[in-house]
Amino acid sequence: MFVLSILLVIAAVVLYFVARARDGKGLKAGAWATLVAGVFAAIASCLYVVSAYEVGVPVAFGKVGTPMTSGMHLKSPFTNVTSFSTRPVDLNLSDKDVIEVRSSQGGVMYAEVTVKWAVTPSKAVELYRLAGSESAIQQRLVYPDSREIVRNVFARHTSEQGYATAREKINTEIAELIKERLAPRGIAVTTVNLRNVKPSDQLQSQIDRKIQQQQSTERATEASRTAKAEAERRRIEAESIAKANKILNESLSDKVLFNQCIEAFKEAAQKNPVYAVPCGSGSGTPVIVDGSKR
Repeated sequence: MFVLSILLVIAAVVLYFVARARDGKGLKAGAWATLVAGVFAAIASCLYVVSAYEVGVPVAFGKVGTPMTSGMHLKSPFTNVTSFSTRPVDLNLSDKDVIEVRSSQGGVMYAEVTVKWAVTPSKAVELYRLAGSESAIQQRLVYPDSREIVRNVFARHTSEQGYATAREKINTEIAELIKERLAPRGIAVTTVNLRNVKPSDQLQSQIDRKIQQQQSTERATEASRTAKAEAERRRIEAESIAKANKILNESLSDKVLFNQCIEAFKEAAQKNPVYAVPCGSGSGTPVIVDGSKR
């Protein structure tokens, strides 16, 4: 814009002298109009508007100036301003950018992570020196650092913890480490989400075999527990029967048995003739009792 203003001023001067030599009023008017356009272009080159949710970094002759906040600013015509958005940006590490990680046991897994980050306006100058542009911030700083930290955290945990039991803990560790790494560089990390962890085919086969072994062990344990319970039940039942028999033997005397024998004969004789031997331990002649003849 500043170069354009200079060219317009030069053109206005040339038109003015040509118009003066030829005494042309039209050329003089054109010269004045060109001069006014050149002045406006020069003023415009000294103004810069930083949009909302952005921060500008001015650079003049290789020297970085103070960050510009949202609004209109005066600047030197020789100053270039690089703008950085302060809105949150999502870095999705999935699909072709999925992170291959290894557990402390050597198992291979694939982790999908989303990192939400934003530029800290007060540290825009440091970011400009480190990256140079907004797109370079993600590619040079957020992307490689996030991948490195994810790999390091998974390497401290077992495979089972990585894909199942300690997912939440691992997510927290990753988020804390990424924030600590990027905050001093002017990058505010708001959210880190460990979306998915998928075991490799080889690790999945090992997991399936382990699950089958655990199920077999559980079945064997349950069968052993059932057998022990059945043996205990039978032992208790046998003890109960033995106690009952002991009580019965102690309570049955010869007289009681003799009376029961006679009662049984009487009841049977009411229906059919009964050939009976003497009851009890005494001696006697066997008799036939016919209850039908009264």
